[in-house]
Amino acid sequence: MKKRYKLLIVIVLLIIIGIIALKVLTSPNTALNKNGFGIAVKVKPANWKIKKLNKLPNPNSNPDGNLDIDLRSSDLSNINMTGKENDLLKYSFDSKTKWPQNISSNFSTEKIMSLGKNPGLGIKNLHSSGINGKGVSIAIIDQRLLVNHTEYKDRIKSYEEIHCAPETSMHGAAVASIAVGKTTGVAPKSDLYYIGQNPMNLSGSSKIDFNYTAQAINRIIEINKKLPKDKKIRVISISIGWDPREKGYNEVTKAVNNAKKENIFVVSSSLKDTYGFKFTGLGRNPLSNPDIPSSYTPGLFWTKDYYKENFDSNNTLLIPMDSRCTASPTGYNDYVFYREGGWSWSIPYIAGVYALACEVKPNITPDEFWESALKTGDTIELKNNNKLYKLGKIINPSKLIGDLRSNS
Repeated sequence: MKKRYKLLIVIVLLIIIGIIALKVLTSPNTALNKNGFGIAVKVKPANWKIKKLNKLPNPNSNPDGNLDIDLRSSDLSNINMTGKENDLLKYSFDSKTKWPQNISSNFSTEKIMSLGKNPGLGIKNLHSSGINGKGVSIAIIDQRLLVNHTEYKDRIKSYEEIHCAPETSMHGAAVASIAVGKTTGVAPKSDLYYIGQNPMNLSGSSKIDFNYTAQAINRIIEINKKLPKDKKIRVISISIGWDPREKGYNEVTKAVNNAKKENIFVVSSSLKDTYGFKFTGLGRNPLSNPDIPSSYTPGLFWTKDYYKENFDSNNTLLIPMDSRCTASPTGYNDYVFYREGGWSWSIPYIAGVYALACEVKPNITPDEFWESALKTGDTIELKNNNKLYKLGKIINPSKLIGDLRSNS
């Protein structure tokens, strides 16, 4: 009887220890401070069901023929991969993708992920020289974030939500890690203030309301006023854009202007309208070196248009976009490789570079930053159908930082 009693006590203790350990893992990494902000919402990993596949999706099944295919959280163990290495370079996958044993050693998921984690274009060299965003804060307004992911958990100083869908988002994890991730981020020592927010109608309709985005921008401004001088938020990353036909356009435009008055650069898909700045995203073969400008191409979604139309190479800033590996929402240590990106991945990259610029020149303005970025950007030549094309201006963070230092 005593043995059974002791065993019961041990079991209960183990259960309690397990609950405490789980609570520590999933609990916020801070609490609300005296200024009324901190980690205000607990978020659990996304629960994606593993998809069992018996054959690879057709890599040319998308209408444009060059877009990636999603193999995230897929079980491919029964598929014969012989001779399919080139096709596999068109796919997105994650830490939970299960590969067959007969997959060729020529297709290294570890190498692809490692290259994809590198922000590229010499960013890591800047980090090695001590330029890493320290002392400059970044804000992000995006979908629900897996707050405790190991990639950026230590950088988050505040997380709250305004009109936010309940699902943990792949979008949020990606933009946070591109901006401040310790291995994937452009500014890995910048503090992050994040507001989970979605202007889309949460009931599933197509209606959109940017009043919520305006509220989030104004909340960031409110938080910033309570921060010490050496910890100010200098840039907000918002991976979406707005136009006059949409509800809340006037309000979000006013909020952006409020941020400008507070010396905060708002980087969004509407940069051309809010600041007069043009940018777009770059593509890259998953196995090419992300630090070399010649590794880049027009992004997957606009490659065909690039060769058909006259591209404004002198006034458009080009930013890494495709073939990025970021934090995944499926687990605190999970990662995902996105073969195709979008402006959503370029916007936090710009925000990160701006944080580095603020670090070396605290009084910098968005206009000065953009002018210097275009002036120091690289131009490469591409050949297509026996014709030469110039692709530029590709952002060159090292030259940009050097130019700002020499003019500070």
